[in-house]
Amino acid sequence: MSQQRVYGVTGPISTTGPTAAENQLNDALIQELKREKSFESEEETKKRVEVLRILQELTEAFIFEVSKKRNMSDGMAKDAGGKVFTYGSYRLGVHGPGSDIDALVVMPKHVTREDFFTVFDKLLRTRPELEEIVPVPDAFVPIITVVLSGIPIDLNCAHLDIAQVPANLTLSDKNLLRNLDEKDLRALNGTRVTDEILQLVPKPTSFKIALRAIKLWAQRRAVYANMFGFPGGVAWAMLVARICQLYPNACSAVILGRFFHILTKWNWPQPVLLKPIEDGPLQVRVWNPRIYAQDRSHRMPVITPAYPSMCATHNISDSTKKIILAELERGAEVTNDIFTNKKTWTDLFKKHDFFYRYKFYLTVMVSTTGSSEQHSKWSGLVESKLRLLVQKLEVLSGINLAHPFTKPFETSYIYDTDAQCKDIIDNYGTYKTQNVLEQYTEVNDENKDSDAVKGKKQVHITTMYIGLDVSADAKKQVDIHVPCSDFFNLCRSFSEFDDTDIFSLMIKYVKLHDLPNNVYDKDEERPLKHSKRKKQDKEGKKIKRPKSGSQKPDEAEVASEGPDSKNLLKDRDISHSPNSPANQPSAITATTSSVN
Repeated sequence: MSQQRVYGVTGPISTTGPTAAENQLNDALIQELKREKSFESEEETKKRVEVLRILQELTEAFIFEVSKKRNMSDGMAKDAGGKVFTYGSYRLGVHGPGSDIDALVVMPKHVTREDFFTVFDKLLRTRPELEEIVPVPDAFVPIITVVLSGIPIDLNCAHLDIAQVPANLTLSDKNLLRNLDEKDLRALNGTRVTDEILQLVPKPTSFKIALRAIKLWAQRRAVYANMFGFPGGVAWAMLVARICQLYPNACSAVILGRFFHILTKWNWPQPVLLKPIEDGPLQVRVWNPRIYAQDRSHRMPVITPAYPSMCATHNISDSTKKIILAELERGAEVTNDIFTNKKTWTDLFKKHDFFYRYKFYLTVMVSTTGSSEQHSKWSGLVESKLRLLVQKLEVLSGINLAHPFTKPFETSYIYDTDAQCKDIIDNYGTYKTQNVLEQYTEVNDENKDSDAVKGKKQVHITTMYIGLDVSADAKKQVDIHVPCSDFFNLCRSFSEFDDTDIFSLMIKYVKLHDLPNNVYDKDEERPLKHSKRKKQDKEGKKIKRPKSGSQKPDEAEVASEGPDSKNLLKDRDISHSPNSPANQPSAITATTSSVN
């Protein structure tokens, strides 16, 4: 009798197969994913294949051109090759409609990263399929983001210490990592990790359906964004893969139920591993909390299986950890009810309540009067630093939680004069001033190619939100001046974006009832503003606000609803705009001459 292969660092918890009832729930899960449009059409899949074919052709043409510049013959230049690898959700087979493709251009040793951002960039711009392109050569992992034939693609590059990159090359051999710099290693890591994950799960089909469900759940519950301090796609994939290893014969529905049950009880910061951490041929850092203090600080470590092993969740903060654990608890409760026929899978994928949950929100608004490419770079920089603001806010006395929202809101408006541009920026982002914007034309998919928009000056705006959970028993004022100023100065320290006439940054707080309409779906109701009149209890008696200093902790929330609640955050301490109207939320603006 053949023994079943053991996956992972421990043996399985159960090797039992699914029951008839579990198979029924699994069928219901797949139907729900179809209703949620988790699967793309055959036509969209064909379009992706065609776009990847174009990228492969461009890669070979790019390397041929560079090789010729290095005085190689036509034959040698052609043999230099070049290959496009995919990774992430597309490589895992869990992409959906509108998903981007993560792709890696692998180059021979005589082709440099600089060539990628000059020659390859130039070739991309000649393609009629190109709709957008934003090169970011100075990123942690240098990248060119493009949209080809409507499909967004994140393009990384890595050159190997070999003379040729043949079409049949695989990246599994660790010796290919020799003589590479850290940026090349990071770029290669994405493809190598994805390939390893697929090899480390017992039933790929069950894994893929379960991962589709977890991706949908994490996106709906707003806990899917590595940049903002939540697990990203690869981290959620590894977490699902680990549950598959523990239940190798289970169907996807059971994997989902076990996923929430086990991770709510996981003894963090014990790491999640898909296989033992490996040594290798390089003198590079491998995740090891016994040696590195930084690794010991990781709150929910999920470790990549490919050498050199890294932590995929190093961005998680104290606040985001609390949010993730709360959502896992909710997921465990809902799936328990699903398995007892009290609820359905639709309940698991219910949308988050972020824009109803907190009384105060910090708004980080990035705007650019230059091109959309300039704005993508500027907003991308600020987005990449937002988690640092969260980490500084969450340690302040009086703040229980600083909760970053995972999706920035983007828009553009047409303007004629600088005064109009300033009017748009000053009035964007709050409910009580959004009517001012009705006089301006907002750019959208319907009018972006029209004569009324083309050639006109535009201001591009990206808005990010941080929900602030303020202690009920906190003092009347929580001073957020220092972390906001530090964040502002950090973003402003990059010389590429020091022209304040083009690149603007504003930080302000907004109360719940003053959030703009665009953060709510059309079928959602706005939260109502509490009446300023003194509240009455059920017997009709007025509830008096306690005197300062005599208030009990459980009474502080009621007291904060009074007219002085706006002082809960010291807006005058974070305001650096001398012209801000008194009735506007406080702000740090990029147009001031100095920041205290």
